Order: sequence, then C-alpha cells, then structure tokens
Amino acid sequence: MCLAIPGKIIKINKDKSAIVDFGGVKRSVQLTLLPVAKLGDYVIVHAGFAIQKLKQKDAETTLSILQKAFNN
Repeated sequence: MCLAIPGKIIKINKDKSAIVDFGGVKRSVQLTLLPVAKLGDYVIVHAGFAIQKLKQKDAETTLSILQKAFNN
C-alpha cells in the first residue's frame, strides 16, 4: 500500500530539499518534483518527494483523520 502524507514546509534548503512538519514529526523532503512550493505551503509527500500543494484546511483534515486512525 502506498500512502502520501500532507505536511507543512518549515524550511527550504539551497539544494531543493525542505524540512516538512507532519503534525510534529519533521523530515527532509525533496522539492524537485514541485519546484513552485514555498515556505509555509502545505504539500503532499510520497516516498520522500513533495508531489502536490494543498490548502491548509485540507491538510489539517487529513492529518486529523490519520491521527485518529493510528490511535485506535
């Protein structure tokens, strides 16, 4: 099963990588497939690559659903 997770870009590095916050968990993500992403954007990440921008409300809703699913 493949799963893409939304997160917020909190830092962009010169090498087109970024630090993304996934509801408190921070990971390095590649922005090479989504070069228009900016600091503060919410993105969907799959296999370490940001693949799509999304609205903050949609990201928060998805993160809330995932948190409920994993806490049960």
